[in-house]
Amino acid sequence: MDQDGEKAAGEAPGRRSGFVALLGAPNAGKSTLVNRLVGTKVTIVSHKVQTTRALVRGIAMHKGTQIVFVDTPGVFKPKRRLDRAMVRTAWSGAKDADIVMAIVDSERGVSEDVERILERLKETRQRKVLLLNKVDRIKRDKLLGLTKDITERVEFDRVFMISALEGSGCADLMDWLAAELPEGPWYYPEDQVSDLPLRQLSAEITREKLYLRLHQELPYASHVETELWETRPDGSVRIEQTIYVERDSQKRIVLGHKGETIKAIGQAARQEIMEAADTKVHLFLFVKVRENWGDDPERYREMGLDFSS
Repeated sequence: MDQDGEKAAGEAPGRRSGFVALLGAPNAGKSTLVNRLVGTKVTIVSHKVQTTRALVRGIAMHKGTQIVFVDTPGVFKPKRRLDRAMVRTAWSGAKDADIVMAIVDSERGVSEDVERILERLKETRQRKVLLLNKVDRIKRDKLLGLTKDITERVEFDRVFMISALEGSGCADLMDWLAAELPEGPWYYPEDQVSDLPLRQLSAEITREKLYLRLHQELPYASHVETELWETRPDGSVRIEQTIYVERDSQKRIVLGHKGETIKAIGQAARQEIMEAADTKVHLFLFVKVRENWGDDPERYREMGLDFSS
């Protein structure tokens, strides 16, 4: 409190705030859940594993509490430098959180990746919550058995059975988090939903459309960067983005016959970017071959990852 007795920005009696990190195996439903709890799209979703590469923070307001969800890359056994960087980033996101939520795909159960997460969670000092996702897809007796198995391995403060896609169980989760996070000022303005700049979010949206369109054909090693974000006199935005791939054969896949594939990707991305930016968008996509971009320090800085991993 300053000398005039006024509280700092965001500070008021009864306010609560805190960071909640989500950890899980690839495709456990972390990004879908963050978007659901925040109430709008702040992180991309696809069936392709390891879609989330860096920490994405989604900000939700609930009953006077500002809940900052940290969506982390999926935790798995790393094989390459990029894999190691993502796993390291995931655990670093958990390290500074007030509460760590482990999300488990109920259909898949305790996989090798989940085993690895549970083992490391035993050493985690923060309060821990278990989220059993996709509970609408398995029978109750199997769900109860899975819950018993996991909670015997790690001591959790609470267990929630949810469906990130359908929303069941999410209201109870939000109520609990709002009551349990510490009292204190909000970290962000009340109307902010993410700490991801629009320039970066737009690149992520294009990458999502790329994966959705070419889920089977395009290898994991592709990356999108926003090279230009220019506001025009009429208030619209001109955006130029480059899709980086590692080989000419991949470039041909992204372009498609007579450019049809990249045109479809651009149309889908433009529509969603326009909604996020709340203005008319002129999107121009280019495809470039950059061999071994996964070993380029500059690309890691662009993604917010540690190249030294």
